[in-house]
Amino acid sequence: MADENNGGADAASPRFSVVAQYVKDFSFENPNAPRSFNTQPQSGLSLQVNVNGRQVAANDYEIDLLLEGGAGEGPGVVFKFELHYAGVFRIENVPPEQVQALAMIEGPRLLFPFARQIIAEAVRNGGYPPLYVDPIDFHRLYLQRLQAAGAPAAANA
Repeated sequence: MADENNGGADAASPRFSVVAQYVKDFSFENPNAPRSFNTQPQSGLSLQVNVNGRQVAANDYEIDLLLEGGAGEGPGVVFKFELHYAGVFRIENVPPEQVQALAMIEGPRLLFPFARQIIAEAVRNGGYPPLYVDPIDFHRLYLQRLQAAGAPAAANA
């Protein structure tokens, strides 16, 4: 009898699950190879991170993690990359006011290690030491995005 009660409680428990994850778009450029193998980039590494999300079904949300970066600039560019790595996440039994924060923080947090590995391998395959992107605080990134949009952070996080 206790199992039946737990089964009912589990059915109403909040759930966050990965339905799928995939590369939407990926580009790696190595425009000055092989010359660039013997030179230091004129400027350091750059990285831009963006997270976008959209609802694709009643309980399913696609989260798109965009990582763009490279080494060098202009004619001294060593390499550049752009990765759109996405996932579909199912969110069930979560209060509606918490769904956006959950999707936009936990979704990219779960996607990031896979995107990081793709970038590291592409840079290594381009002839350079692998580039391991430092961990990203997606909670802070979410709060910054809310603040930039003028939304109250405390109510949505």
